[in-house]
Amino acid sequence: MDRVPILKIGDILLVSIQLDMSDQTALQLQEDLAERIVATGSHGVIIDITALDIVDSFVGRMLSTIASISKVLDAETVVVGMRPAVAITLVELGLSLNGIRTALNVERGMELIAIARADELVQDDEFDDETGAETTASP
Repeated sequence: MDRVPILKIGDILLVSIQLDMSDQTALQLQEDLAERIVATGSHGVIIDITALDIVDSFVGRMLSTIASISKVLDAETVVVGMRPAVAITLVELGLSLNGIRTALNVERGMELIAIARADELVQDDEFDDETGAETTASP
């Protein structure tokens, strides 16, 4: 069985899908990715689909499932490298890819994850860790 490689770049995991996704390969990717997020403490997942010429509802659902799993494990998901034909097909299939941000390339995807992480850290700083109450800055 083919496995999709998962590379670690800083606190981001890069998944480059270079092959046709069978049901078994997709399930294995979901499991492998969840394990790697936990093992590495990564806060971002970039899924590069540049090599995919076509998608179907299965691939769309797989991307949504991966994003949901990643979110539960505190990692933001960005899909990069989507070709125009792939975007059109996803829209025609009615797949909205909830919870997934998209970017044109890996570099922009990394920027989106960094921005999302910075926003999350700012929000965390606004609340007191022990009481959960909102803190206010002194004038």
